[in-house]
Amino acid sequence: MKGDYEVKPIKVYAGYNVNQDVRLSSSSGAVFSLLAENVLAQNGTVYGVKMSDDCYLAEFTRVTDINGLIWLRGSKYLQAKVGNTYKQVKEDLLAGKQVLFSGTGCQVNGLKNFLGKDYDNLLCVDVICHGVPSPALWKKYAEYQEKKNGGRLKSINFRCKDDSWTDFGMKEVLAGIPQGEAKQLYISKDKDPYMQIFLRDYCLRPSCYDCVAKKMKMADLTIADFWGINDVAPEMNDGNGTSLILIRTDKGLKAFETVSNKLKLKEVAYEDGVRSNPAEYKSCRRPSQRDVFFEDMDAMEFEELEKKYASPIKVTFKSRVKRKIKNTIKSALRAIGGGQRVNDMEYGLLFVFDCQEKNQ
Repeated sequence: MKGDYEVKPIKVYAGYNVNQDVRLSSSSGAVFSLLAENVLAQNGTVYGVKMSDDCYLAEFTRVTDINGLIWLRGSKYLQAKVGNTYKQVKEDLLAGKQVLFSGTGCQVNGLKNFLGKDYDNLLCVDVICHGVPSPALWKKYAEYQEKKNGGRLKSINFRCKDDSWTDFGMKEVLAGIPQGEAKQLYISKDKDPYMQIFLRDYCLRPSCYDCVAKKMKMADLTIADFWGINDVAPEMNDGNGTSLILIRTDKGLKAFETVSNKLKLKEVAYEDGVRSNPAEYKSCRRPSQRDVFFEDMDAMEFEELEKKYASPIKVTFKSRVKRKIKNTIKSALRAIGGGQRVNDMEYGLLFVFDCQEKNQ
């Protein structure tokens, strides 16, 4: 593959779409929608991930008009079926169409390696990825939810922020309860068993625990939730979702500048942007029970998996006190100001604190 791909971006922003309706239907700040709309306005094509009609799997799809973007918005927390998408992208590129491809870092890298060369008419956007959950687990969960609630899944929102952007939940709509009626469920991420198994890293692909895409980034732009926004740019957080935007190439910068007048923005330092989102540069830890989990997933009903792997984690009083002290250290140091020097002090003090914990 021609070209050098730098891990550290050339520009970093906090931002969100000024269109509130589009923003509320997106996971964070709805930056992707603006980039996609711009490509479609040039008679181009947009590739992204949607849920299947039965909600049993996530799959890549090709969108050619603005109405189709509704299916691509929002996070899908399971591995998406690629199918012949890479081949379709190449056909569009050779036909001279502007193409926007969006996916995880490994999916972008896979496309670039498949194409074998750079295309001026291809814009690639990836997301900061925690890891890719097993589609088999998702199907097992979906069937469990249908059986439990007596209906068929018609839609799923993994990142519903009706109550809060940070304390989001799973919104599910099931039809046929009874025939012709629909039932809507909202389950906090802290209580939904699928989300808990995902967030505890049991159900990820083996490669996610040593992600090559975190070291070789081939996307033009990266978009993510700006976790920790209140510590960096609190004026950019109104509770409806703020994106972290990492511009990695000149092509990405040009595309971003085309839509920037429709965004509320603030430029930030890279270190500040990723401090609370380490998945930008660090793979998740492989749980010791990961292999056993997959054996159990094949053998157990979902209810059994839930009891074994998604039960609430008991936090001792001692652990709560330690967490409070850590948060106090962070808040006090950031209130001082002073840029990188304060960051070094913060990490140094927390390192000492962690060592003391381990020696107790």
